[in-house]
Amino acid sequence: MTIRVKRRDGRRIRIWVPVLPVVLVFSPVVVLAVLGVAVACVVYRIDVVRALGTGWRIISALPGTRVDIEYDRAVLVAIR
Repeated sequence: MTIRVKRRDGRRIRIWVPVLPVVLVFSPVVVLAVLGVAVACVVYRIDVVRALGTGWRIISALPGTRVDIEYDRAVLVAIR
């Protein structure tokens, strides 16, 4: 994942974030989030397998996504 920030003086900062180490560090949180989603699905009577499958499809569709935010300064997030 690449994050680019355009400063007010016109210079740009480019930060490369490796996704695999970030996922490994946050994997306990991800497991707890999946369990929370499963419990919420049971409470609201939603099919757990279908909900998790839909979430997986959304996550696997992220490569190639570009997010451009331009307010006070420009920020570009590209997932490759």
